[in-house]
Amino acid sequence: MPQPDHVTRLAAPDEATLDDDLKSYFAKCTEKLGMVPNVLRAYTLRPEKFRTFTRLYNELMLGASGLSKLEREMIAVTVSAANRCYYCLVAHGQAVRALSDDPELGEMIAFNYRVAALPSRQRAMLDFAWKLTLTPQDIGEADREGLRVEGFSDEDIFDICDVAGFFNYTKRVAHGTDMMPNPEYHAMDR
Repeated sequence: MPQPDHVTRLAAPDEATLDDDLKSYFAKCTEKLGMVPNVLRAYTLRPEKFRTFTRLYNELMLGASGLSKLEREMIAVTVSAANRCYYCLVAHGQAVRALSDDPELGEMIAFNYRVAALPSRQRAMLDFAWKLTLTPQDIGEADREGLRVEGFSDEDIFDICDVAGFFNYTKRVAHGTDMMPNPEYHAMDR
């Protein structure tokens, strides 16, 4: 059964009417990914927010960090699982498959990251992201110290918080707009 064929339940502008910088960004996505992620199509409804979103996403997920790209994607999937966000479970689950070269890891993290045989460092990171998502008021110094024991610096802990916080925000937008992932993600890196 195919998923619904809309990008979101809100009307985004026609690509032909987009500003040149957005068209250029779409062209770069098509060149690198073979598609334009639907989250970007959704954000064209508010072009300045599109620009802010892409700058922040690129800094969080691709910028310098003590966290690997895979670890950041693992946080994205864990937060998506806690929030039951279909869009991000599919899209970021594919990224975990691609970066880990493991077709099962994305699903394990999506359904229950605790079943994955992860190093203690990554387990602690995902436990922290899960707790920060579901019971943020319960985060305390013992939680941060637990990350330090696993070798995370204070900068790394900030990055874990920043990535988890960003993906908690984007889940609200995805749920509120009924955002659908690109169907192509389902078959990639299997």
